[in-house]
Amino acid sequence: MSSSALTTENSAVVMIDHAVGFGTVFRSHDLALHVNNTVGLARTAGVFGIPLVLTNGADTGPYGPLFSELRAVAGGAPVIVREANFIDAFQTPQFAAAIESAGRRKLVMSGLLTEGCVLGTALAGLERGYEVYIAVDATAGETLETHQVAVQRMVQAGVVPVTWLSLASQYQGSYASHETVPGFLGLMAEHSPALGMLFQGQAARQAAPAASSPETAFVAAKER
Repeated sequence: MSSSALTTENSAVVMIDHAVGFGTVFRSHDLALHVNNTVGLARTAGVFGIPLVLTNGADTGPYGPLFSELRAVAGGAPVIVREANFIDAFQTPQFAAAIESAGRRKLVMSGLLTEGCVLGTALAGLERGYEVYIAVDATAGETLETHQVAVQRMVQAGVVPVTWLSLASQYQGSYASHETVPGFLGLMAEHSPALGMLFQGQAARQAAPAASSPETAFVAAKER
């Protein structure tokens, strides 16, 4: 694995089979949080202009279409339909071609299920010479155990675990990158529950008259 950092110029985001039907299958993560993190990852690709590759089975297949929330933020990226194979997405020629045409050697993957398509595609990516990262909080398995064991297996093979917000933060790097700051702050406010609440508190304090602050009132009373 290269020691060079993930950047907006050297990486692509690969989202595998985030299908609505899997919502009744995976139990390793809370469903609402998984959808939130998945959308956060896709929006990260959009904010930073990173190639986004989406896969799924046919919409009329057993697991149905992609999450509507994901499709809504995918920026028109086409969904590569995988038909005969269900483990290694690279076995679908259109997928392999899309990865090749993206021209990035670092692949940040997410998807369903961890122990199936994500594991198989990640290992195949390593075999093809790509550097593979796994967004563990936008990936889920049938159980917490199967998810964790699959992640451990990938890590032992050379895959690097990341989280979607740490990835977005690494892409942003500095507030000196002014053009992406609004989008980055929007990601944090809308998809990080803790940071979203922090921003709400800051906004409330900024909107309140200075005299209404308990600290200001205390100081004013002492001065009188």
